[in-house]
Amino acid sequence: MEGRRGGGRLGAVRSRPGGTGARDGGRRGRTHRAPPHAGRAAALAARLGVPVAPAHASAAPGVAEAVRALAARGRTRVAVASYFTAPGRFHTETAGAAPWIASAPLGAHPDVARLVLHRYDAAAEAGRTAPAAHHALVPV
Repeated sequence: MEGRRGGGRLGAVRSRPGGTGARDGGRRGRTHRAPPHAGRAAALAARLGVPVAPAHASAAPGVAEAVRALAARGRTRVAVASYFTAPGRFHTETAGAAPWIASAPLGAHPDVARLVLHRYDAAAEAGRTAPAAHHALVPV
């Protein structure tokens, strides 16, 4: 355990599930553009003041690959910050790949609940044609 918590500079990995198939948004094969998560990784790096290597739980680049890339840059204390909303397979595997620390799932954080309600309100406003008696919410 000492080797996992030893000195060195801090690095961060941001991970999220998906990145293939329907979630890909048609971006596969467009090598002339930056990956869709590059801007978020740059913003997180600027906020934290450490390098950020974006990764995915179920597609390439994976968390282990991102951790290796940061280690190759001399980073020995690499944290994994995930965007998972609940514990489960992806969170467990991602946290297991963290050589130092890993964030907990976002869970029932009040800001997540506010975001879900905001998105619901926006969708409901756009689809006002159905009577309110037919409205329901399935958070996924």
